[in-house]
Amino acid sequence: MARSFVDRRSAHQKIAAALRRQITRGDLAPGAQLPATPALMEQYGVAGTTVQKALLALKEEGLLVGRAGKGVFVQGSAQQTITPAAYLPPSAAGEQHRWITEADSRSQRGSIKLLRVEAVKPPHEIAAALELGDGERALLREQILLLDDEPAELARSYYPLSLAEGTAMMEPKRIRGGTATLLSDLGYPPREAVDEVSSEIPTEEEVVALELPKDMPVMLTFRVIYSDDDRAIEASLLVKAAHRYRVRYLQQIP
Repeated sequence: MARSFVDRRSAHQKIAAALRRQITRGDLAPGAQLPATPALMEQYGVAGTTVQKALLALKEEGLLVGRAGKGVFVQGSAQQTITPAAYLPPSAAGEQHRWITEADSRSQRGSIKLLRVEAVKPPHEIAAALELGDGERALLREQILLLDDEPAELARSYYPLSLAEGTAMMEPKRIRGGTATLLSDLGYPPREAVDEVSSEIPTEEEVVALELPKDMPVMLTFRVIYSDDDRAIEASLLVKAAHRYRVRYLQQIP
């Protein structure tokens, strides 16, 4: 016998979730007009104030827009798909970071803002992935990746100091082509990337950096990149706004 379980979210949260799913999956296309408030009140069996709270939440997420005298319309589109494999190979000599060139191929403007470069004591799972000893530090390069000036990803990437010291990675400035290109030039080309993806509640820093609306979760990717001889050369925590993006992985089935 199935267990009984009750959705304890407020009524406006449930309505917002139902409408959000229709928007992100394309059932409500950009430009579509939502039913008037009385119709939504009848559909969901709630008061007008509850409907308005649900619509306000979706407006704050950029999915809906109100037009005076006309109604409420879908402004956002289905979530944008990001394919991680497109960004992993080193850039060709003289080329920009793949985040920028991939955005160009979609007629978007990609940009990167470097937040800090610092030798730090890394989080536990980062230290374990990089096989660092107790108390051993790693180089942290933290940056925001943007698409059309909207924050898309907060990236915290860690590198063994044994690889980073004496290189441009230690300098507080962007690296043309990205660290993958620099490491490849140093004899550590990326050979394999392992991703673990989870949905999590964002920290205050992540809410501010990604300009997240209230109560919005994030996609957190824990990525480890290996070079020859299975040497871990980079471990990253990549945080994306869950309502804006989806991730596409191609799985080869034996």
